Amino acid sequence: MKTHNADNKRVKRRYLSFLKEARRQNEASLDGVAKALSRFETFTKHRDFRTFRPEQAVAFKRHLAEQRSQTTGETLSKATLYSTLTTLRSFFVWLAGQPGFRSRLTYSDADYFNLSAKETRIATAHRERPVPTLEQIRHVLRTMPANTDIERRDRAVVAFTLLTGARDSAIASLKMKHVDIIEGVVEQDAREVKTKASKTITTWFFPVGDDIREIVVDWVTYLRRDKLWGEDQPLFPATAVAQTANRVFAAVGLSRNGWSSAAPIRHIFKIAFARAGLSYFNPHSFRKTLAQLGERVARTPEEFKAWSQNLGHEQVMTTFVSYGTVAPHRQAELMRVLGSNALPIPRVRLIQRIAEVLTREMIPQPRRDSIGGTEDLSTPASRRNKDRFL
Repeated sequence: MKTHNADNKRVKRRYLSFLKEARRQNEASLDGVAKALSRFETFTKHRDFRTFRPEQAVAFKRHLAEQRSQTTGETLSKATLYSTLTTLRSFFVWLAGQPGFRSRLTYSDADYFNLSAKETRIATAHRERPVPTLEQIRHVLRTMPANTDIERRDRAVVAFTLLTGARDSAIASLKMKHVDIIEGVVEQDAREVKTKASKTITTWFFPVGDDIREIVVDWVTYLRRDKLWGEDQPLFPATAVAQTANRVFAAVGLSRNGWSSAAPIRHIFKIAFARAGLSYFNPHSFRKTLAQLGERVARTPEEFKAWSQNLGHEQVMTTFVSYGTVAPHRQAELMRVLGSNALPIPRVRLIQRIAEVLTREMIPQPRRDSIGGTEDLSTPASRRNKDRFL
């Protein structure tokens, strides 16, 4: 049986290069694309992409729906089907415009890589994931030991994640010079820190409690005063491994080097939550905890905007839509309050003012024309632009 196709490999290499250099996709995204293409090629027994026919896409969809996950043993989820087929559709749309394929493929051929409307709604439905409460996170920190350098580092990682809301990839790449414990600020410099979309983010410590802040301050002070850490050394160093007297390799303390990825941070979280007797929450879930806290403590639209920026969001809508979901128990409390007409007046005014700010962000203001009047929204182009936002 054919195990590869040299022409296909060259085409895939060009496509992955296009995604990386032109579309600026990261390595994780490229891995997902490569996996989807490999699945399709395996199904077609590595036939040349030039011989593609819509019937292959239809048969592949049926084949994919029957496959089982290696992790759970269940049939692949609708989300996995949707992601794989969407990736293949994008690839064949690109391929139809390439030299040597234009006469063989049409753009409409790629549309056969789709799910039904019902399946698409299931695949793209928003599903709520549990978010840890501040009390749960404090419980985790209380149960974490802090006797050795490694244990102190691990506890500081969890506390720092809550105090700053930084992503795990950024935390793994931070250096001492990026943190100012006196001013309470972290400079996530995209030239040196692995931030999302390579954005430089200035993050002030979130008001989550002096006990959380004290853990981080003690850690930074310990590195500078006792370990004589320099400004260019990692804020959270990797574990040093060496051979012991029993000729086995074991952790012996802290290395002078940082982590190469965020995987050790996620491992720390898994162990910490398991020790505390709680379900696992990944580092990113702390950002949702902070977003929900911001909704409760912000008193003005300006304060919530500052809170949103502190999470690294350029648009406050990102915080509201992607992070600011109301927890079910809080939803029940609010509904009971609304039913009794007991919502405090200042809170009502805050909600109204935030709604006004969001409306201004979403709906463009009328523009002045060349003779000083306002844009006529009755024109077809203007009407389409207006309808897009309403």
